[in-house]
Amino acid sequence: MPQASVAIVGGGISGLAAAYQLAELGVPFTLYERAARCGGVVLTERIDGYTIDAGPDALLTQKPAALALCRSLGLGPHLRPQTARETFVVRGGRLRRLPAASVLGIPTKWLPFATTGAFSLAGKLRMAADTVLSSRTADGDESIASFIGRRFGQEAVAYLAEPLLAGIHGGDATKLSMRAAFPRLLDLEARYGSVILGLQQSGAAMRADAATGPPPPPVMALSGGMRDLTDALEASLPRDWIRTCVGVDAIDRRASGFQLRLSTGERVGAAAVIIATPPPIVGRLTSSLDLALSALCQRIRMASVVTVALGFRRDAVAHSLRGAGVVVPRCERRQVRAVSWVSSKFEGRAPTDRVLLRAFLGGVLQPEAVDLADGEILSRALGDARSLLGIRGDAEVARVYRWRDATPQLEVGHVELMTQIDRRLAANRGVFVTASGFRGTGIADCVADARAQASRAAAAVWPRTSAVA
Repeated sequence: MPQASVAIVGGGISGLAAAYQLAELGVPFTLYERAARCGGVVLTERIDGYTIDAGPDALLTQKPAALALCRSLGLGPHLRPQTARETFVVRGGRLRRLPAASVLGIPTKWLPFATTGAFSLAGKLRMAADTVLSSRTADGDESIASFIGRRFGQEAVAYLAEPLLAGIHGGDATKLSMRAAFPRLLDLEARYGSVILGLQQSGAAMRADAATGPPPPPVMALSGGMRDLTDALEASLPRDWIRTCVGVDAIDRRASGFQLRLSTGERVGAAAVIIATPPPIVGRLTSSLDLALSALCQRIRMASVVTVALGFRRDAVAHSLRGAGVVVPRCERRQVRAVSWVSSKFEGRAPTDRVLLRAFLGGVLQPEAVDLADGEILSRALGDARSLLGIRGDAEVARVYRWRDATPQLEVGHVELMTQIDRRLAANRGVFVTASGFRGTGIADCVADARAQASRAAAAVWPRTSAVA
């Protein structure tokens, strides 16, 4: 193993993407991962013909960094578009289709909106008022619930903001930041004075651009599951530069750079350190370097979520499953927060005449779910799935995946918090931070930021190195 110029702490998607960037730039590194495998929350299992993503399962085409990485790794031919997009919401115990022509449930065409059963007449009139309301003049941050309530009314908060916009993050709509999580909607309000009119105008512009070719689908996935990405990343790297089952317990500054104290008892040196772990762990590891930086990182809260994969015979499910899935508002008093119809969204995820579903529990508003026994979690997920989708009998495949403290909460003020974190990092030469929960969430954000931070680390260690990610 070469003397490492850069130490990477954490072997999830961020750590692997940072390592890939360093390898591309010719900078030696050592990556330390405490677990027995790399990949973090990216995990795919293949069971009896089912392809199950236990964590993230798709890539947004609006954020191309992860798609570009897939193609550079030779995975381009394995990218597949999402084949079903319609989303349903539970209202009054029944599944109601959200408007087909919508963005995050916000309408872009009037006829599908007028005919949807997801909102009452009064709720629809209040949502339509977005087109005539004045835009906010203040520049400060606000919560998802505040923004949606202000633009579309409280019914939209209950049936859109809480289950869909906040539900994506397993969070609380009254606390999550619009500026950090959905800046595009804020920008549309500022530019057009109305979110709906802004979506319509930007949609028209996209259709005009499509004259030169079809627009890309909004979501893509890898046919073999998301673990194909992390496996390909790991396989592309020098094998002896990656150390699994080895954690980093502390980082100390030395005159020549840094000394890492490893879980094996070893002490190793590095000229620069990229910490690619969840924010609370970054906070712990930086406590010996900068107490102010440590405290800032630990202000980023994490939520625990549970995913439940359920495989059934197709004839055991009464619902047509024509769509992407269903979200469940809290006011409906169900156990699950959402059910994704995986085999409808992506081809090849279940055997012929079978269906694959994923139920979601937990999050900030249901923190106890992660500590329930497997049997209780399965009972809750199956109970709601049977009731909502008309399922008979038991699942032929059932798996529970717990993701404890794995979902960052970008709460109101997060953008300003990141400004302060970046300011402290600038004062700590040679220390770089990248992971979900800092400069974004999701695989695409993680890949883009990790490669950018790795390029900065390379330039700090080898000033002649190109810093272009």
